[in-house]
Formats: sequence, structure tokens, C-alpha cells
Amino acid sequence: MTQPDEAFKKAFDAQLTRRVLVYLKPYRPLVIGGLILAFLIAVAQPTFGLIQRHAIDQYLSGTNVLQQPQNAREALYHGLLVAALLYLGLKVVEFLLRYAFTIAISFLGQRVLNDIRADIFTKLQRLHLAYFDQNPVGRLITRVTSDVDAINQFITSGLVSLIQSTFLIIAYVVIMLSISWELALVSFAVLPVLFLVTNFFRARIRDAFRNTRLQQAIVNTKLNENITGMLTVQLFGREARSAHDFDRANRGLLGANINSIHWFSLFMPTVALLGQVAVALVLWYAGREILSGQGISLGTLVAFTAWVTQLFQPIQDLADVMNNLQAAMASSERIFGVLDTEERITDKPDARRLEHFKGQVDLEGVWFAYSEDVTATTSDTDDRWILRGIDLHIQPGESVALVGATGAGKTSITSLVSRFYDVQRGAVRVDGVDVRDLAQHDLRRHVGVVLQDVFLFAGTLRSNLTLDNPDISLDRVIQACKYVGVHDYIVSLEHGYDTEVRERGATLSTGQKQLLAFARALIQNPDILLVLDEATASVDTETELRIQDALAKVMHGRTSIIIAHRLSTIEHCDRIVVMRKGRIVEQGTHADLLAREGYYARLHRLQYAQGSAAD
Repeated sequence: MTQPDEAFKKAFDAQLTRRVLVYLKPYRPLVIGGLILAFLIAVAQPTFGLIQRHAIDQYLSGTNVLQQPQNAREALYHGLLVAALLYLGLKVVEFLLRYAFTIAISFLGQRVLNDIRADIFTKLQRLHLAYFDQNPVGRLITRVTSDVDAINQFITSGLVSLIQSTFLIIAYVVIMLSISWELALVSFAVLPVLFLVTNFFRARIRDAFRNTRLQQAIVNTKLNENITGMLTVQLFGREARSAHDFDRANRGLLGANINSIHWFSLFMPTVALLGQVAVALVLWYAGREILSGQGISLGTLVAFTAWVTQLFQPIQDLADVMNNLQAAMASSERIFGVLDTEERITDKPDARRLEHFKGQVDLEGVWFAYSEDVTATTSDTDDRWILRGIDLHIQPGESVALVGATGAGKTSITSLVSRFYDVQRGAVRVDGVDVRDLAQHDLRRHVGVVLQDVFLFAGTLRSNLTLDNPDISLDRVIQACKYVGVHDYIVSLEHGYDTEVRERGATLSTGQKQLLAFARALIQNPDILLVLDEATASVDTETELRIQDALAKVMHGRTSIIIAHRLSTIEHCDRIVVMRKGRIVEQGTHADLLAREGYYARLHRLQYAQGSAAD
């Protein structure tokens, strides 16, 4: 699934902004401190223009220093020196204020970034497996990385400019109106045009940023698929086709970024041009007033020229903030889309714990489909049903094998026992209690699973076997590994159980990973053992015999559900349940089923006929 997310068309969303700002609450002291620092910076900024105005009007304007007496010239020089030192001292104070402000806001942004990323990861761990069936890994990685980073950029960069620019604009407007309201109004004449220009570009930049995020998700998805499936790509010589597909997605991202740059490169110079128009208006009006002797001083003209230039800088920064805000809005829509996803598999407030666990498993009238659109009222003839009216009762300590063609619903039964999915009709019970009434963690700690596609984390062999559970001793690990016959291999490695495992166990053979999976299941000491999809299919005959022997030992006294395609591996099971098209068609011992000459017997003859032909 590589389709992009829905492109939301909302403009600025106040509700989304409030939800982002909620993450600031734990850091109120930093927020308050940042606001105070921003206010002090805003107060300091226009003061430089006042110092320049005072120095020009009092010590330079209309004065021929050489014609002044010595004591008057010394007074002028002294006044200029004081103004220069005051100007420099204020700059030092401004530097310290800006440094403290940037540190505070940046730290705030990093903490919020950490909190949002942690919330998304925690949420993903609570979501039902069907969610991951429908959403590619690349898209979810984009949520945790690029989308969260967009919000971080808004807080660390955008929020800095937003707070500073707002205070600065207010400070410049107030001081300009207090010095000369006529000249201030002339300066503000271009603001309506600036407002219209900003709205025009904002809508286009917003859409450009959203499209960039969509294309980034597609590229991430393509990259993840190709890296994960590199063996298949190289095995079937698909490098050129994969490169073509990735190039097409990459060019889509390139085009989206170029479009963003196009609008942004037009917007920023337009704002700067309007600022220079305002400066020109100030020069024209003030110069005319000075020449006509109407009371505007040269110092006021110089100060206003500086203030207008400085006023448009925070206005330009605010426009840039709006761009960051639009990117943050587009990312927030996606992030909160994940955080707001309904958790379909949840514990009830009064979830029960299993005491004195026995291991009895009952499926009573179970109808199940993976599609979320299927409900209890869906017609029985709907093709989306995977399981159709399953009644299966497994006694404590009984070993049951599920056999049947691919798609018969075998794996679905084991998923329901572990409550990875919930049934639409009927009930799945463990020790007589509906699994929906049990705490998930309590249920699953009693269930051990061995998969054919073994997943190993990056880390040591020991950490993979114990799943980083500090309560599991090394002796227990060694005992389990000896049980399945993998201990000798592990101790032959240079670092033994502390040997590093690469991602997904890339340095281990399929057989070795399978043995480790059995050992991991045994270490957890489960009361119910689920062996899924021919877990011994990828090992050699000698290893298979060793695994079968260990499996027989660990199955003793435990409820065991085994899924197998090779019927020879489950002949020893207490009962064999034969499934076809979501229904149970036969069940009994291996000998009983063969004697019935039914569906199981046909499967058995067909499989052995194929084996003989292969020989």
C-alpha cells in the first residue's frame, strides 16, 4: 500500500494548534521565561533608533563643530561618546537576552519533540494489528520523523519568530506613533497591500507544503519496501524496475519541493519590496517636511528609516512563521490522525486476570473477518468471512494440529486466541473466560508463539532470547538452548550469548533463527504454545528431528496448537482439526482421519504422492 494520505484542505486550524500547544503545559516556567525575554528584546530594539535620533539631533544636526568653542566641542564629543557607549552596552544586553531566549525556546522545542514522538510510539504499540496491515511502514516512519520534526521546527524556529515578531511589531508601532503619528501613518500605508499579498501566497504555500509531505511519505514507503525486500529484488533481477519506481516517486518529491521553493522565492522578495516602498514613502514625506521646516528633524527621519526597515523584518518573519505553521498544520493533521485512531483491541476497565491458569481454549460459534467493515449483521454469504461458525474445544494439556489449504483460516484461529483481533460473532474463551474480558498482557504472558518468519531485534543473542527481561537468568537461557540444540552453536561464537545480532538476524541462517525462536518460546515458559505455519519447514532433516524431539518435550503438559502443512510433522498430536474455507470439516487422530477416507486422507495421499514424485 503506497497511496498517499488524504490531502487535507483546511486552512489554519485553531483546534490543532491548541492540541500542539497542550504539550507546552509541563514546561510553563520555560514558556513564561521565554515570553519575558521576548518582551525585553522587543523593548530594547526600538531604543537603538532613539539613541541615533538623539545623537543626530543633539550633537550633529545643524552644528558646525569646527566653529564651536573648545569647551562646546568637548561637550559634543562627550555626548557622542556617551551615546556610542550606551548604544554598544545596549547591544551587549540584547545579545545576552537573545542568547537566553534562544536557549530556552530551543530546549522547550526539543522537550515537546521528545514528548510527541514518545506518544506516537506508545500509541502505535497499542494499536491493533489490522492497522499495520493497512498502513505501510514508510508512512508510519514519516509520522514519527518528518512530521514530528515539522512541529519541532515550528516551535523552535516558528515560535521564536512568532513571539519576538509580535512584540517587536507592537513596540515599533507604539514608538513610531508616539514620535510622529503622521510619519507613522505614511509608513503603514503599504500594510493593507501586504495583508492581501500574504493571504494570496499563504494558501499556495500551504498546499505546496502539504503536497511535499505526501510525496515524502511515498518516498519513505518505496525506500522501506525495497530495502526490506532487497533479497527478492536482487533474486529476480528487479533492480532496474525498482530504480524506475523509486525515481518516479523521488521526482514527485522533487517537483513538490521545487513548487514550494517557487512560491517561497516569490513571496519573500515581494514582502521585502513592499518594505522598501514604505521606506521610500518615509523619505519622500519626511524630506518634504524637513525642507519646508515643518518640524520633523533629520534625526527623526533617520530613526524612522531604520524603524520602517526593522518593522518589516518581523512582518516578513511572521510571514515565514505562517509557512512553518502551515507545514506544522499539515503534519499535525497526520500526527493526531494516528493519535486519534481508535484502539479496537483494548482492556475493559474491569479487565480480569487469570488465576490458577489451566490452558483450556474454547471457540464458540466464531465468525471472523479481517475487514473492519464486516459486522455481526453482515450476511453469512459474504466472501470476506475468514472463519464461519467455528466451534472448537481444546482441553488443558491437549495438543491440537490445524491443517488445511492456504486461506482456510488456521492462522486466524491462533490470532484470536492471543486476541490480536476480536471476533465479529461468537466468543473465544480461555479457561472459560472470554478473552475480551481479560487483560491483554495477562493473557499473552501465558501464550508462547513460534513463527516461521522469525523476527530478531538488533542486539545480543541473549537480549533476543530474553526479550530484555531482567528476571530471566542466564542459566534458564542456557537450559532452553540446550533443549532445542542451539547451545553448542552459540558457545562456538567468539562472544557466545553476548554475540551481536544484526537487524532481523541477517548474519544467521534460517535454521539457526528457527532454533532461536523455539528457545525464546521455551524461555518464556508459556501455558499455551502456538506453533504457526510450519515452523520447522526451513531446517534440514537432522535439525528438524532435534526440534521435533524438543517440541514434544515442551508440549507435554501444555495446551498446544500447531499449524502445519507437512502432515508428517503432526501425526503425534492428540487431535487433528481439518479446515476448509473457514469451516471445520473433520477432526480426530491421524489414524482415525485416514480411516475415514475424507478430506484429510485426500490431502495425505496428495502430499505423499508429491513427495514420491519429487524423490
